[in-house]
Amino acid sequence: MSLKKKLGMGLASAALGIALIGGGTYAYFSDTEVSANSFTAGTLDLSVNPSTIIDVDNLKPGDWMSRSFELVNDGSLDISAVDLHTDYTVIDANGDNGSEDFGEHIRVNFLKNLDKDSLFQYPHENVITSATLAELQGEVPDAVENKIWAFLGWGDEASGIEVGESDDLIVQFEFVDNGQDQNVFQGDSLELEWTFEAQQTEGESR
Repeated sequence: MSLKKKLGMGLASAALGIALIGGGTYAYFSDTEVSANSFTAGTLDLSVNPSTIIDVDNLKPGDWMSRSFELVNDGSLDISAVDLHTDYTVIDANGDNGSEDFGEHIRVNFLKNLDKDSLFQYPHENVITSATLAELQGEVPDAVENKIWAFLGWGDEASGIEVGESDDLIVQFEFVDNGQDQNVFQGDSLELEWTFEAQQTEGESR
């Protein structure tokens, strides 16, 4: 065999060896597992029962009206606070109100959260607010706040509403008799809109 042919066969053998070695680098065992993960957000769902808290007519100065209602947590997340937003529209029947605002003459004598009343501390009643509707437009009270200091927190319910729970509230409105001429309000009406806005609790490690 000539030297040229021997060299050619040697190079071919070397190339085949390299190819086998190279191909061998892709021949290995493997195993694959898939981790399926998900993120599902909770829900804040607050309901007011009844949805219409008050509907009354034929009022005169000095009349007062007490009504009860319930705030219910129908969601999957605890509620830390329920902000109360007040808005109203006055229908001036005779167009004679001038600068007078009917909302300044309708007062919330008290809005109380009965579930947050104290068993041991004084005062026992948890009053959320007491103000005229005009004043409440500039305020945002928390309807589920426990405003009473409790001794070591024992015996009293914390602020907020837990999942599946509810708070009972009572409100008293009064058409205030200010002892002056209030004839401009005869035949007038006031449409009150209370918006209860639930807030979540703080984030936590999960």
